[in-house]
Order: sequence, then structure tokens, then C-alpha cells
Amino acid sequence: MSTQLDHSQPSTSPAPGYLPPPETHSVVIGYIVWIFGFFGAHRFYYGKQITGTIWFFTLGLAGIGWLIDLFLIPGMDRRAQMRFTTGPVDYTIAWILLTFLGLFGIHRFYLEKWFTGVIYLLTGGLFGLGWLYDLWTLNEQVDQYNRRAASTN
Repeated sequence: MSTQLDHSQPSTSPAPGYLPPPETHSVVIGYIVWIFGFFGAHRFYYGKQITGTIWFFTLGLAGIGWLIDLFLIPGMDRRAQMRFTTGPVDYTIAWILLTFLGLFGIHRFYLEKWFTGVIYLLTGGLFGLGWLYDLWTLNEQVDQYNRRAASTN
């Protein structure tokens, strides 16, 4: 009597011509912004506005939550991939533009929001308040743009 088990894996190769869906967020960028995570940057990036705000005001729960997030980022990335829609506007580019040029409204121009882009440009992101608003809503703004673009194709 043989007790040998067959441990071979079934073939799960994708069909010819299959391309995996493009990513909405990047785990590499998630880890890069995690470095500044005690301000909640990585949590905002992955669409976790409430905990991002808590991390901002508590310096990552006194650094403890920030360290724990080092291990939670892959899960945050997977949930963001499932939650947000890919399309012509790249989430990472939009976040980079918001982070470094948000007070000038460059991210709004990227989203083709010309009117509010000009207002941000002339008012310093509505005196910083618009920039804070966009920290909370940028993922949804990009998602909405990408869904509209997909529905018109």
C-alpha cells in the first residue's frame, strides 16, 4: 500500500491574451509614503481618511500604529485594488501632484477640473482648506473620473 501523495499543482495559467487588471495603487509607493506614515500619508493614499486623520493628529498613535502598519500595507493595497476603478487617471500620479503641488491645484488640472484648478492656483488651494478636502476625497474623485471614462467607451 502506497502512502505517497500527489502534491502537483493544477495548471492555473491564464488564457492566451489574458492581461491582469492594472493596479490602482502601488504597494511600493505605499511603503514609501509609510515613511511619513506618522502623519497618516499612507492611510490617506489607500483611502482610509478617518484613520489617516487620527494618525495625523496622534503621530501614528504615538508611533505604535505606524509600526504596525508596516505589516498592514499589503492588505490595504489589496483592498484599494478591489475598491477603486482603474482608468485613464492614475491614482499615484494624482497623489504625487496633490502632495507636492496641491496648493497650486495641479492635481485638479490633471483631473480636468479646470475651473477649480484655476481657483486653487489663485487662492493657494482655497487657503489650504481645499487641499485638506482633497486629502479626504482624492481617491473618490479619481475613481469617479475613471468610472465616467469607462462608461463612455
